[in-house]
Amino acid sequence: MAKKKKQEDVAVEEVAVATQKPTPIKPVKKDDWEVKDRTYILTQNKEPLTFTIPAKHTRRHPLLWYDAASKEQRELRYATNMSSPFVDEQKGEVTLGHITFRDGTLNVPKEKIALQKLLSLYHPMKTLRYKEHIPQQIADDQIEIIEWEIEALNAARNMDVDMAEAIVRVEYGSKVNKMSSKELRRDLLLLAKQNPKLFLSLASDENVQLRNFAINAVEAQIIRVSPDNRSVHWTSNDRKLLNVPFDENPYSAIAAWFKTDEGIEVFKSIEKRL
Repeated sequence: MAKKKKQEDVAVEEVAVATQKPTPIKPVKKDDWEVKDRTYILTQNKEPLTFTIPAKHTRRHPLLWYDAASKEQRELRYATNMSSPFVDEQKGEVTLGHITFRDGTLNVPKEKIALQKLLSLYHPMKTLRYKEHIPQQIADDQIEIIEWEIEALNAARNMDVDMAEAIVRVEYGSKVNKMSSKELRRDLLLLAKQNPKLFLSLASDENVQLRNFAINAVEAQIIRVSPDNRSVHWTSNDRKLLNVPFDENPYSAIAAWFKTDEGIEVFKSIEKRL
């Protein structure tokens, strides 16, 4: 009974590769290739018991690499008894091998240079379904992410309430109006922690605060946007302030207009009323 259950848990997935023109990569000379053990891991945090990727070119699973020098598509194939992954460089009888990840990982010893080159340089599923595990690169990426997070959290902690409201509104919309100051500050810090690059980008965008100002002005019924989102008017006398460019968000248009000579005067007037 246990044996049957184990067989059911094994999922071998053969994935078709879309026919596309791969990005040209300059072949690595033998002397330039670093001889070492390499590890490859599946992307998207997937760790199935087994996962198989194409090891030879077929109509169903194209395995080709575009050679920019010869301007030709070169067929790829993993042959365990050959030193090259290119079919046109493989001479004599070949022994085909399988490329199978187990628990999301594939360890390739330094002796299997052809397989390493196929996976590291030429295979069309690289980065789409798997990537080479490089500890130093991973450490560098993690340090960069942590530094972004620290910078974003420091900026969020020292941010004034008006800017905080403008940034949180981008994520939560009109829900911001019902938030207490502590809820607003909490969501601001969460945004800075979860997506520090987006947060810092919004924090440095002056239009974000102007857009929020425009939304507050409309919600306070000082100005109004026409039902078709094509123009903006004073609510008191219905005088038109500006036309909204085609296919543009009206609040983004108002934010940009506030920076014009006419818009600055209107901005000052609305600011006094708010």
